[in-house]
This record gives sequence, C-alpha cells and structure tokens, in this order.
Amino acid sequence: MDITGLKSKDSVFKLTSRLTKLGVLSKDRRGRILPASVMTEVRVLGLVEAGIPATAEEEVLDTLSLDEYLVQDRDSSFLLRVKGDSMKDAGIIEGDMVLVEKTNNPKLGDIVVAEVDGGWTMKYYRKDKNGSVYLEPANDAYENIYPEGELNISAVVKGVIRKY
Repeated sequence: MDITGLKSKDSVFKLTSRLTKLGVLSKDRRGRILPASVMTEVRVLGLVEAGIPATAEEEVLDTLSLDEYLVQDRDSSFLLRVKGDSMKDAGIIEGDMVLVEKTNNPKLGDIVVAEVDGGWTMKYYRKDKNGSVYLEPANDAYENIYPEGELNISAVVKGVIRKY
C-alpha cells in the first residue's frame, strides 16, 4: 500500500494480480511478488574476434534479457561469491559470482556445489572406473576429493558473473 499509494489491501491485490497477468510481476513458490524481469534487454551487436583481428561492422542482431538468458528456474536459483582458486582452470576465480540452481541430481561433468564430509566446496562432479563418485578441482595444485562419509550435492553451477 505504501509503494502504490493505494489505501486498501483489496486494491493492491487487484493491481498486483493484473500486473502478474500482464507479465510485469511474478510470484515465487511462497507467493512473494517479484519483478518479472530484473534487467531490461541489452542489444546484441554482433561478434568479436578473440583470435586474429578482423574487420567488423556494428549491426543490431537481436536483443537479450540477461535474467531470462541466465536464470532457468528463479525459485531454485541463487548467487554465491567464489572464494579460493581451485576452479581457476575452469575460468572461475576468487571474487566471481556463480549462478547456481538447486538440485541433488547432477550430471557427470557438471560443476557442483556440494557438502562433502561436513564441509562445502565447488568442484566438477566425476565418477572413476570403479563407479566411485568424487569431486575434481580445476587446478593441478589441488587433489581430487573422494568422500570418506557423506557427499550431498546442493546445486549445479549455471553461469559465472565477473565484474571488471
């Protein structure tokens, strides 16, 4: 009521219901109201060479909503700040933010956030020749982690966000 300036809860309910139907707002699984889009669309202008320089012309190819591109399931997605360097060869370094999606059913090769023997880490999810599951770092300075007791996968990394 404070945000809208409306004086009745019923009017606010009707307004939020209408905005939800129009796609301006959405609701999470608890019924909390969220903006349907965190960011506006950004223009996609073309390609840039990461190898040998080439001539290019600026051309608007499309627009892209970053939140729709990155977030598949808003209710089960969240961000974590990276600490440490065990995933540096996967392009994930300290200070980055990783966008993760809650799951306890990862695929082999996924980068996962896992609780292993009482501690939390982010590593590749792997299986060895004997079928034993382990966690593999992306830095040769670290050893593979074979759980001595419990291994609980909490989430799968879906994206990395780095601000320069």
